[in-house]
Amino acid sequence: MDELGEAVRTGRAWSEFCRALERAGQVVLADAAPDTPLDRAEGFRYLTRLTREMLYSCVENTDPDRPRFHELDLVKIGADNPDNVYLSANIRGDRDYLITGRRGTIAYFSIGSKANRYAKDGTMASTGELTDSDLVVEPDGTVEIIASASEPAAGQGRNWLPLAPDSTGLVVRQTYLDRTTETPGSWHIARLDDPGPPPPLRPESLGAALRRAALAVHGTAATFAHWTETFMARPNELPDFGQEMFQRAGGDPEIFYLHGYWTLRPDQAWVITTDVPDCPYWNFQLDNWWMESLDHAHSITVNKHTATLDPDGRLTIVVADRDPGARNWIDTHGHRRGTALLRWLGAAEHPIPTCRVVPLDSLETS
Repeated sequence: MDELGEAVRTGRAWSEFCRALERAGQVVLADAAPDTPLDRAEGFRYLTRLTREMLYSCVENTDPDRPRFHELDLVKIGADNPDNVYLSANIRGDRDYLITGRRGTIAYFSIGSKANRYAKDGTMASTGELTDSDLVVEPDGTVEIIASASEPAAGQGRNWLPLAPDSTGLVVRQTYLDRTTETPGSWHIARLDDPGPPPPLRPESLGAALRRAALAVHGTAATFAHWTETFMARPNELPDFGQEMFQRAGGDPEIFYLHGYWTLRPDQAWVITTDVPDCPYWNFQLDNWWMESLDHAHSITVNKHTATLDPDGRLTIVVADRDPGARNWIDTHGHRRGTALLRWLGAAEHPIPTCRVVPLDSLETS
C-alpha cells in the first residue's frame, strides 16, 4: 500500500480533505470579497455546492472507462447561463467513446472536450468542439458522435469530436430560447470497446480523489473570485476584457463574452444600451459576486426571444431594485453588487454596450 492508501487507512486523508475545505473558506473571507450577511451566506453556500459537485465528479463519477453524463443541479460556476442545460462527463484522451442521443428541439447544442485543470491553475482549455453548424442529425432525430483522438474512417461516424492527450472531460451545452416550447436532447456515452466490470475500490485511488476534490473546490472558487476582482476595476460597464481568459476557463469558442461588475444603491438604475448583432442566440444575465446567476424565478435574464427591442432595433436593459416600467427590467433581487454577462453567440460582430447609472425615479412611469 502506497502513501495515499496508508493515509486512507489511518484517516489522515479524510482529515486533510476536511482541512482543505476549511482553507477554501478563506476565499469567501478575503478582503476584496463583500462582507454583507447576504454575500457571505451566498459565498458559503457556493462552497457547499462546489463541494457536492466535486465529490461527485472526482469520487463517484470519475471513471473514464465507464463515463456517465451528469447534469449540473443548482451548481453555478463562472456565470452559468440560466438558459442552459449543462451536461458533463469524465473521459480520457486515449480512449474512444460513442455518444448517442436525440437532438431535441432546443435552440442550440454544442459539445466540447476539455482539459480540466481547475484544481491546478484555474483553466479548462478546449481540446475539441462540435457545434450545431457541423452536427449531422439523422432523419428520425437521433445523433451519433464518436469522441476520439483520431478521426474515424469514412463510414464509421458522421460526427466526430476530437480528443487530445490531455482531454479529461466533456461539456455539453443545450441552450433554450423559449423554455415553454423547446425540448432538450437526451444523451448517453460509453466506450467504443467494452471495458468490462469495474474493479474494486483501491484505497490509494480514493485518497487521490479526495485531494482532487478539495483542490477543485478551492481552485474554482479562487479562479472566479479573481475574475470578479478584475471586473471591479471597471464598475457598471460591460467591456471586452479579452476573450482568451474566458476560453482558457472552458468558454464556448462560439461565444463572445462581455463580463462586468455592477454596484448600485436602491435608488439607482444601471441602464445598458447596445446594438444587437445578427446571431442565433444572445442573452444578458445578472450574477452575484461569486459569479452565480441569481435566482431564476426572478427577472434576472433576457435573451433573443424574451427581450423587447427598442423601436430602432437596439436593446435597452434596466437593472434596478424595482421595476420602473422598463421594457427589459432585470431584478437585483436584494443585492447591491455583483457581476453580469452579455453573450453574443455565433455573431460576426460584437457590439460593446453603452452603460450609465441614473436615478431610478428618473425612469419610473406614472
